[in-house]
Amino acid sequence: MRKLFSMALLAGLAIPNLALGAGFNLLAQVADGGVAILLTLGLSILLVAVTIERLVHFRTAYVVPDGLIDRVKPLWAARDFARLQQLLADQDSTLARVIAYVVTHRHLGYAIVNSGAGDVASIELRHHQQKAYALAIVATVAPIVGLLGTVIGMIDAFHVIAFSEGMGNPALLAAGISKALINTACGLSVALPALAMHHFFKNRQAFFGLTLEKKINSLISEWFLGTDAPPQPLQVVSHAN
Repeated sequence: MRKLFSMALLAGLAIPNLALGAGFNLLAQVADGGVAILLTLGLSILLVAVTIERLVHFRTAYVVPDGLIDRVKPLWAARDFARLQQLLADQDSTLARVIAYVVTHRHLGYAIVNSGAGDVASIELRHHQQKAYALAIVATVAPIVGLLGTVIGMIDAFHVIAFSEGMGNPALLAAGISKALINTACGLSVALPALAMHHFFKNRQAFFGLTLEKKINSLISEWFLGTDAPPQPLQVVSHAN
């Protein structure tokens, strides 16, 4: 992942250098892009903010932390539910909250506990999905905003030609087209990484959902059905569309 970001950064630095070498000021063209550029800039800020927040909070430690199962099993075996519930309360993770539900409702029997644990896990995963949904919005809206800026730029370019020297000065048309296409380039530059991060987090959500399902299935089967009983399916719905 770091290698991918490094390559993207180098590519981003190389494009302005090539443009400047050709006597073309890319930053000036972007600044002259108009209102659509400002909207694209806002979308890019949203992209960066959501990506950073998800990379920080949608990690293994916050969903299925390693070692938690090994810590709760001895307390359950010793029937020390007070310490077990305190341990789970101190853990900020989806797995801890699912186990806390199991411990709290242990007297209700296997069927109810199994169904309720699946509901808790599904709600947690949908909550994470909702937080990353902005990436899908950016990936959809950014190219449309860029296209809108392109159309406005082309209209402006032909308007200038219509009320000036006509095609006798091709520079007028070239400058307008260049300004218009900058909007398209900026829109795609924001939409592509947004789409990539959207699928990255969707894949991570599916992986966490499967891992969570396996751990909880194994734990509930051991606690309620005995270690020799076959695992029963826990319905964890990730809704990773």
